[in-house]
Amino acid sequence: MPELIEVEGVRKTHRMGERDVHALDGVSLSVARGDYLAVMGASGSGKTTLLHLIGCLDRPSSGRIRLDGTDVSGLDDDALSELRSRRIGFVFQAFHLIPQLSVAENVELPLVYQGVDAPRRAERARRVLASVGLAERADHRPSELSGGECQRVAIARALAAEPAVLLADEPTGNLDSRTGDEIMELLAGLHAGGVTIVLVTHDPAKAGRARRRIEMRDGRIVHEAAGAGS
Repeated sequence: MPELIEVEGVRKTHRMGERDVHALDGVSLSVARGDYLAVMGASGSGKTTLLHLIGCLDRPSSGRIRLDGTDVSGLDDDALSELRSRRIGFVFQAFHLIPQLSVAENVELPLVYQGVDAPRRAERARRVLASVGLAERADHRPSELSGGECQRVAIARALAAEPAVLLADEPTGNLDSRTGDEIMELLAGLHAGGVTIVLVTHDPAKAGRARRRIEMRDGRIVHEAAGAGS
């Protein structure tokens, strides 16, 4: 499989008072198109920092990151924003749905920013909502949904722009174990359908569902192994 994401010698340093804190310390990895990578580690290990850098939400202090062949390290803010909106889908622990909008309108939101016309937005929203099992909930408000359904809407919204990669940061963190398992099954199904996924989790069982998993400690990758999805 061709490489979709390439991270080469990336460092990220934060200034904390009078000292520098190395959130990432020379990380290198690659993610192929169609891959499913789980990133594990304790709080402060650097896993979320790595996800934010891959997702163009932040910039590395040094090193290179390529997304689909484009070196994103030197792009200006406008170019990074354009890349995020068209190539990257985000799913977070908090659902970040807009309560005043319907489920379908929440899903269409990234397409509004892209300038997609209303008929195509509506068609794509119906399609991705069906793919996460929520076609019949399109006209509901987020307040009328369960936590698991809200996360499915968030996943549908991330998929609406047909991104190159889906980045999921602890997507089951606000859910009970049964609902969390359902979301993990949904992610496995999306991966089987060809979606590239990078999942951040502290849970070894959830990481084990990925095709590959890495463990981070003190800003470095300390272990890599195949998962059950390999």
